[in-house]
This record gives sequence, C-alpha cells and structure tokens, in this order.
Amino acid sequence: MTELATSDDYASQSVFTDPGAYAAVIGGLPPDIPALCRTLQGLLIHEAWIERQGLDPADFSGQIRATLPVAQRLEQLLTIDPRPLSIARPAASRALATCRDFALMLCAVLRHRGVPARIRCGFGTYFAGHRFDDHWVSEYWARDEQRWVLVDAQLDELHSSLLKFDFEPADVPRTEFIAGIEAWKRCRTGAIDPAQLGHGTTTGLFFARINLARDLLAVAKIEISAWDDWRAAREPDRALDDAALSLCDGMAERGEARAIEIAPSLGAPPWQ
Repeated sequence: MTELATSDDYASQSVFTDPGAYAAVIGGLPPDIPALCRTLQGLLIHEAWIERQGLDPADFSGQIRATLPVAQRLEQLLTIDPRPLSIARPAASRALATCRDFALMLCAVLRHRGVPARIRCGFGTYFAGHRFDDHWVSEYWARDEQRWVLVDAQLDELHSSLLKFDFEPADVPRTEFIAGIEAWKRCRTGAIDPAQLGHGTTTGLFFARINLARDLLAVAKIEISAWDDWRAAREPDRALDDAALSLCDGMAERGEARAIEIAPSLGAPPWQ
C-alpha cells in the first residue's frame, strides 16, 4: 500500500519527529494539549517575535532559524539549560525557532504518546502581514470526535494580546488556517486571490505552489524538504506555465490520500 490510509499511520514517528535518545525527556511533559503548548512556549522563541518580547536579537546570534529535527532540538534545549523541559526558561534562554519548530515539537510529543499527529503547511489568517500568511501548525486525530483538530502551539498570551484572534489555539477553526493543498484549490477557483497569500514580499501562485508541495510532503511525514529552499529560486523559476499549473492541479486534487504516492515527484524543486 502506498498511501497513509488511516489516522493510526500518524501515531509513529518520522525521521524528523523522532526524539531518539531523548524520548524519556519528552515522556514527562503535560498530557493536556493547552498545557503542552504552554510548555513549548517556555522552551522556544519565535525569531520574528524576539523584539516584541523586549529582547535584543543579538542575544541569539549564535543560533540559526533553520528548522531542526526534534532530536537535535532537544539536545540544543538541554545544552542551553539542562533542567527538565517542564520548567519554563527565561525568554533569553529559549531556543530560536519558527512556527514549524513549535508544530514539529508538538507533533513529536503526541506521536510519542501514540496519538496520531502530523504537521500542516499552509496559511494563517490571524497575522498582521498578508491576508493569508505562510504558516505551519499541528493537527491530531481526536478519536472520540472522529476529526483532525488543528493546534497552533506558537500562539501564546503575547500573540493573543497583539493579534486579537478570537479562537482557542488548541482548536483552530478551519476558517482561520488553510492548508496548502486546499489553498491551491481555492486560488485556482478564484476563492482566494493569490496576491493575498505568501511570505514577506513573495506572493502569488509561486508561493501557493511552494506550500502545496510542502503540505503534501508533511502529510507524507516528510516535514523538512528541499522545498524549504524557495528563497533560492530565480525569477524565471517562479513563473508557472500551463504544464506546471496542470501538474499542481492534479496533485491538489489527489490531495492528502495520495500524499505518499506524490511525495517522490516532489523531491527536487524546479530551481535545483
């Protein structure tokens, strides 16, 4: 079978979420999802929110923003501060991270407990940049409700006070986060203007394609990929001809259920 056919397929770790030698370290973290998110917020600091925390970016000059596999992230956290991870670090002693690191860490802890979980790449509607901002979240399978529940582990009290969102981060409405697969479909039907989505100055169908690919790969349990190198794309690589559009349409239509089958064809982006 080439597909991830059931939610239980997501209860096992991937190469990137596997905590390795640090499995016991995450085993003692809070079982409650909101409490677990607060714990992660006491360990990681988003690189774009450093100054809003009243800190100097120079304090984190020895760290990089690149997403790390969970085992490496846990090693880094314990190198910075060897105390149990349940103890919140002062903001200046947290590990530099992005939204994907929060999502990846949450996913790893849930999988460690046997809870089906995965991360999704797409667009959040609750930031101050684009109408649909490049973003990563987690989702877990709630067996009693028979649904995937979106969780944004990055959204702490500071985010809440500044962004003024009106939902619970442990159960993000599907209207507030649009996964990459669905975003591509909506762009193509005209439900979303591609100019309203993206990352920084990079917008349009080019970026919709980036997150379509990264979302499909994440659903296939490949959470870090060559598509993360999208900034290296030259201007000619950013144009999508009819063949590229048709190819993306087909991948989006096959969607989540065929992600494992599609993933090998997404190995190398056009600019590599």
